Amino acid sequence: MNYGQPTFGNDDHLALPGGLEDRPNRRWWIIGAVILAVLVVAMVVFAFSGGKKDGAAAAEAGKTEQLPTVSVAIPGRLAAARIISATGTLAARREMPVGVAGEGGMVARVLVEPGQWVAAGQVLATVDRSVQIQTGASLAAQVNVARSDAAIAQSELDRAQQLVNRGFISKADLERKAATRDAAVARVRVAQAQLGEQNARTGRLDIRAPAAGLVLTRSVEPGMVISSGSGTLFRMAKGGEMEMRAQLSEADLVGLPVGVSAQVVPVGGDTAFSGQVWQVSPVIDPQTRQGIARIALSYNPALKPGGFASATIKRGSSDMPQLPNSAIQSDTQGNFVYIVGSDDKVVRRPVKLGEVSDTGVSIIEGLNGTERVVLSAGAFLNPGQKIKPILQKTQG
Repeated sequence: MNYGQPTFGNDDHLALPGGLEDRPNRRWWIIGAVILAVLVVAMVVFAFSGGKKDGAAAAEAGKTEQLPTVSVAIPGRLAAARIISATGTLAARREMPVGVAGEGGMVARVLVEPGQWVAAGQVLATVDRSVQIQTGASLAAQVNVARSDAAIAQSELDRAQQLVNRGFISKADLERKAATRDAAVARVRVAQAQLGEQNARTGRLDIRAPAAGLVLTRSVEPGMVISSGSGTLFRMAKGGEMEMRAQLSEADLVGLPVGVSAQVVPVGGDTAFSGQVWQVSPVIDPQTRQGIARIALSYNPALKPGGFASATIKRGSSDMPQLPNSAIQSDTQGNFVYIVGSDDKVVRRPVKLGEVSDTGVSIIEGLNGTERVVLSAGAFLNPGQKIKPILQKTQG
């Protein structure tokens, strides 16, 4: 009986049953696949982490690039005039009310109109004086009578002096005639005084200007019956001089010298009138905490007493920061500027403004001149916002 024997091929290799010769090759394939998978995972992880870092950096760079670029300047300090702004009313510097000086009566004529210049003593109006004229005539006649009596008394005294030496009359009679003469002369003087008094009373029926000046108002017409209780008939400005009575705060009045110059602009006009502060009120109103600075002005038809006006008073000069108008912001809380801190963030700073000129605005309070101040675009910024400041040169 023949049993099955292993057979050898032409390559003399033993043919193992079940393909045992392929197992080592499969193992190497599995090991290679695992290594390849590990490498792929490592590359993916590295790529992901690197991309995340690059994205964060890019985002940070983008954030930096999005900061607004804003022009700023350090104003420094410049010599500028200290300006005080005020409002007030116009008035006559020396107002003269004119009324009835005598007993009064019915007004016969009014000779002047408001706005007319008059001389000292010029007649403004006359009062009917028909009764006073008759009284004056009567007194004048009494003076003549008294003079005649005095003349007769003097003649009798002269004759008596001639006769006393001849013994025809006594010295006592001579003395009585001398006394009679003296009494007659005294009656002449009394009559003259009464006539002078009446003439003075009649003269006071003429309402006259107490001094040269400008007639401001007239409140009398012909036919009116006036007396010493009638009040003011005319108002005059002595010499035509005007003034503005400027209302100033207590702080502005402190140290304000007399003689500083001022510019006054009446409401409704654009013409400025030059003047000088001639008096500073020594009293402060306890309710308003204000006082009055009186600004002397020359006469001009545009300056109407009782009108409203604004004034700018130059109170000397001092060193203070100066900014362009574009840097000044304003809202319901007042004027302010934006300054840039060391962290490049915007900070609101309230300021008090001084003189406004073609070169800019002087800052009285709020800045010392060393801050970085936003020059423009302040309306588009918010407090605390971070910016990219660009420093500009200024005259400071």
